[in-house]
Amino acid sequence: MKIGVLGSGLMGKEAARDLTLSEGVTAIGLADIDLNRAQQVVDQLNSPKLTAHQVNASDEQELANFMRQYDVIINALFYSFNEIVAKTAIQVGVSSVDLGGHIGHITDKVLAMHEDAEVAKVTLIPDLGVAPGMINILSGYGASKLDELKSIKLYVGGIPVKPEPPLEYYHVFSMEGLFDHYTDPSLIIRNGVKQEVPSLSEVERLHFEKFGPLEAFHTSGGTSTLSISFPNIDTLEYKTIRYPGHAEKFKLLVDLNLTRNDYEIDLNGQKVKPRDVLLKVLDPIVELGDRDDAVLLRVVVSGIKDGEETSYQYEMATFKDRKNQVTAMARATANTISVVAQMIGNGTIAKKGVYPPEQSVPGDVYIKEMAKRGVEIKESIVKTDSVVQS
Repeated sequence: MKIGVLGSGLMGKEAARDLTLSEGVTAIGLADIDLNRAQQVVDQLNSPKLTAHQVNASDEQELANFMRQYDVIINALFYSFNEIVAKTAIQVGVSSVDLGGHIGHITDKVLAMHEDAEVAKVTLIPDLGVAPGMINILSGYGASKLDELKSIKLYVGGIPVKPEPPLEYYHVFSMEGLFDHYTDPSLIIRNGVKQEVPSLSEVERLHFEKFGPLEAFHTSGGTSTLSISFPNIDTLEYKTIRYPGHAEKFKLLVDLNLTRNDYEIDLNGQKVKPRDVLLKVLDPIVELGDRDDAVLLRVVVSGIKDGEETSYQYEMATFKDRKNQVTAMARATANTISVVAQMIGNGTIAKKGVYPPEQSVPGDVYIKEMAKRGVEIKESIVKTDSVVQS
């Protein structure tokens, strides 16, 4: 199969790396608005399958000319391009996947193209990162094993292996995005009712092997499409994992209006956003640099199986690939989008249209493919009276 990758940034590069190592992939195109940047990555990865292309993704004609050369497109661009890439994929009759973007309802706009994609006989799957992405696939897989689904509880966090003050945190994506997740309210389902709760609230303690005590708290955006896919569920909630004390520190910044995007002050006759100042102050403090990061994930899907209360629990701890200097977050995210793109290309995922990951990606195949790439997801089954490891 031939796969095109849009964007030669970190996620595009790591998806391309995985594709070069995959036997079923015969040709890979790596596209960027800056040809030199794409060529640098091609030179680094050093595979005869891989070719650099210059493409301006804002130009529909350029985009279409690139995309029609491939069986599947991996869109590793900024989320604001997701709509134009999905639309163009349908126009040229090529399947595509993206990393998601619930800001500005971008994913909803992609999902709305379902009928057009069906007619064009292509498969589009948005939201293929870790959260959303991996958590959706595992939620859908757990739900498929139950006779009756009652609850999905999600815990995810990208954290440093060795925490250091003042925040015990280093960012692997943008701090701006983090501020939004901490500031906007979180959508949950409780007692069967959709509702919003403040982010950074309802802090709970949890433990992972090789890690000391951790905390988890509500943040916005994490439940993604799950509330639509499973509308009759009793409980749905998503919490972010950090080291203890993190939520309390950030809650103070939120309460002081330092993270709000719509708040300005007058400083010596100039309009200033406290958020912009805080971002500048924090940047050097929270830069990951060459430190080791980890991605922790726990998905607990509960309900009734054969008349018994049963939970399927999926757990992962992924660490930085020191050999290739690839962060844990990039490993988990880029491998997810690459694996699913290949499943579409080889016919494992055959249904046409636009589907969120929980409705389209076979969890058993996904878990096996991720394990081949050193990303181990462990399943355990908890019945009313017993625990079964698999």
